[in-house]
Amino acid sequence: MSEFTKSSTASTGDSSKDDSKLSLTEQARLAKIQEAVLRARLLREKKDTSSHKFWDTQPVARDALQDDISKQLEAATIKDEKKTTGYIKEQTVEEIRKEPYPLPAGFEWCVLDVNNEEQLDMMYNLLNRNYVEDDDNMFRFDYSRDFLKWAVCPPGYKVDLHLAVRAQKTGKLFGVITAIPQAMIVDGVKVEMVEINFLCVHKKLRSKRLAPVLIKEITRRVNLTGVFSAVYTAGVVLPGSIGCARYYHRSIQFKKLVEVGFTRVPNNQTMATAVKLNRVPAQPITKGFRAMEERDVVGAHKLLMDYLVSFKVYPALTVDEFRHWILPKDKVVNSYVSTSADGTVENLCSFYHLPSSCVKHPTHSHIYAAYSYYNVATTVPLKQLMNDCLGQAKAEGQDVFNALNVMENDKFLHDLRFGMGDGNLNYYLYNWHSPDVQPEEIGLVLL
Repeated sequence: MSEFTKSSTASTGDSSKDDSKLSLTEQARLAKIQEAVLRARLLREKKDTSSHKFWDTQPVARDALQDDISKQLEAATIKDEKKTTGYIKEQTVEEIRKEPYPLPAGFEWCVLDVNNEEQLDMMYNLLNRNYVEDDDNMFRFDYSRDFLKWAVCPPGYKVDLHLAVRAQKTGKLFGVITAIPQAMIVDGVKVEMVEINFLCVHKKLRSKRLAPVLIKEITRRVNLTGVFSAVYTAGVVLPGSIGCARYYHRSIQFKKLVEVGFTRVPNNQTMATAVKLNRVPAQPITKGFRAMEERDVVGAHKLLMDYLVSFKVYPALTVDEFRHWILPKDKVVNSYVSTSADGTVENLCSFYHLPSSCVKHPTHSHIYAAYSYYNVATTVPLKQLMNDCLGQAKAEGQDVFNALNVMENDKFLHDLRFGMGDGNLNYYLYNWHSPDVQPEEIGLVLL
């Protein structure tokens, strides 16, 4: 699950010194301080996970945290306390409950076939009105219908794992959760897992604690297929976190982002200056830079998988899975490559589309956001490749380009004027031990 965050300048107040006039060294130092402060907040939140009674019953790792937050601030890191890998709870299919978990009176389980337009509309409407919002209730994710079909129908998907809860009398949808197959490499070990996403409960039913029931039922159904582990992300802090990443934001349509309250004009700058500083290139400078095509799939897949082996957590993508996730789809995912004279794919960059509705704004209905996906640069600097990617995002009508500080993204975030967001994205494993990982050791981006 992606997490909605705004530019931190919109929520943490002004700085007495204009960030644009800081040296690169000072900017990097400032970023480290901001990360340390936010990591301290994360530590405090993690200590509160003892109150999660549901998660105390689940096979997720328990975090061993130091109590002295000042030491964590000084180190700006979380100490790795986990030393083993493997299942937390060994199970067999024969041991798994055969009957669905009970629901509150008046509700029943159903599955969603997103290739059926009526059922796709039901899922879209539930998410559009009840899913991820920012803390100020100004913006809400607005996944397109085509995006949802792409997100939950990769090779090998099972309709039975597109799980929903509906009212028995009216058929109205009140909850959803999905699981899709994805083998993962965790600390060098290949594990068959599912990715959990789109956990959403209608606002009117949140007092009935439906979310734990959805999680238990999707777990039961996944277990019956012989898979016993899962990976997922969330903005909230829960037991079982293996790592934490931060979103960064690069304004493209700066004036619009100010108007909707996503960011602000920095101190000592005028709007005109800020707009000028946030310009992106109209044309790519990487030689041969072009949209990825079917003929590039095998070579681009090899390029990406050769790159991902350097990380501690990453997806073991097959060629078919890579084709599904990376080959361009209009208004869903954009991917670009450059090749050598003999057609070998040498560079790859990509982003997916995830707009957000502006809940109360009188003029603007949406923020159009591109989210950095998988990027590999071998013959040009990653900064150059991503600058070209920013230009393509603008050409696609995007207002902002978002990126996590995972993989090697730190190589371009500061130089390309990305600003730190105001929230975290936590990575979780269900029923699998793993050492804690730092953002730069994570080779995984979940939608």
